Amino acid sequence: MIPDEAWNVLHRLRSRGYDVYLVGGCVRDLIMKKTPKDFDIITTADLRQVKDTFSGSAVIVGRRFPICHVYENNSIVEVSSFNTCARGSTSNQIYMSKSPHCSKNDYIRWKNCQGRDFTINGLMFNPYAEKIYDYFGGIEDIKKAKVRTVIPAGTSFQEDCARILRAIRIAARLGFNFPKETAYYVRTLACSVARLDKGRILMEINYMLAYGSAEASLRLLWRFGLLEHLLPFQAAYFSSTRFKRKDKGTNMLLVLFSKLDNFLAPNRPCHNTLHEALVRQPRDPLVVATFALALYLGGDMSLALDIGKSINRQHNTGFSELLEPQVWDDKHLVGEVQSLAVSMRRALTEMTDEYFVANAMAKIPQAPSSDLVFIPLQAYLKVLKLIECVQHGKKEHGYEPKRDGNIDYHDLSYGTPAEVRNVFTLVVFDTLYPSNTENQQDVSS
Repeated sequence: MIPDEAWNVLHRLRSRGYDVYLVGGCVRDLIMKKTPKDFDIITTADLRQVKDTFSGSAVIVGRRFPICHVYENNSIVEVSSFNTCARGSTSNQIYMSKSPHCSKNDYIRWKNCQGRDFTINGLMFNPYAEKIYDYFGGIEDIKKAKVRTVIPAGTSFQEDCARILRAIRIAARLGFNFPKETAYYVRTLACSVARLDKGRILMEINYMLAYGSAEASLRLLWRFGLLEHLLPFQAAYFSSTRFKRKDKGTNMLLVLFSKLDNFLAPNRPCHNTLHEALVRQPRDPLVVATFALALYLGGDMSLALDIGKSINRQHNTGFSELLEPQVWDDKHLVGEVQSLAVSMRRALTEMTDEYFVANAMAKIPQAPSSDLVFIPLQAYLKVLKLIECVQHGKKEHGYEPKRDGNIDYHDLSYGTPAEVRNVFTLVVFDTLYPSNTENQQDVSS
């Protein structure tokens, strides 16, 4: 399960006489027989020596915790050094005593693992000796399905509040729970995540939503009081529908993300421009379906109408956002679809406007006072362009839709417009009409 790119880096460093290990989440995932999102390597070489080993294909990045990015076959392998300490970190404090029989090499590994976020990430694997080093009970916590901090949870989260978001992301992806202490401080220190750099928040949210565990992430963010800090419009939706913090039921927003999850995995991610849809006003399911088809077809409203009106399946009747179907003539159906496009454009604009974000948060009981907007302008403009082709009802010049409903995950990871439209439409259809096979045939026709 270890790709050639990671092996190449391991071999090159080892051939220079350095010790090398796989470390962190990739070791955890390999133990669980899951596909790792990426592979991290740690070595006894310092970063300058790593860079020299891969002359011309490696660069040192990061300020607080510098690492080396090694470029291999269009992939990036992250390499860190035992000799690097996080600047401004208090993790060099000794929270747990080492065994008196600990060797020098064990001590070096042990001290590095103590600076990591969670016990299940504090694992090192020597693929040559086929040994896993576990100093803080990570394997036991994998067996118990627990996300536990290496050092006391309060100290860990105050030292780096991004660990709160990583805890949510890991628990959602693996289906793990938090021990009582960790859960207490995730909830108590939730407001601290608003201090993070906007780019860092965007990265963490994208990791949560784009790799196959969006629904579970959304549930955990809501349960632990983080959603109103990060996605206030979605939090307002949960609040207005009286969706309880520990509610195991569902709603249309969760089903949309659940259907998206069906298409994604750590090795099959999507681009973050898919995450903008929130239903503002109840609509006829045919209007929503025709909108998705028009977007898929690059604004070809005539063909979207023909395909949409040929759908004869029962829609999901469990959502208050969907009205009872009615019979439409072409003119009025086009008007409704374009009205939905205008509504989506307005919603997207408000989600990226500090004034509206602050107002949305003000409507949620005990929500923080914040105007946090972290959706970048480039992502906003990409989504806006997709919506406008439907709003104006004119086919995009030169655009050719995909000829089948299959997903090209390479294109999707880069946010290729045809693939974004394809997956968006598949997700909408799977949400509207629960039986997927026939619906995907409808879309690809």
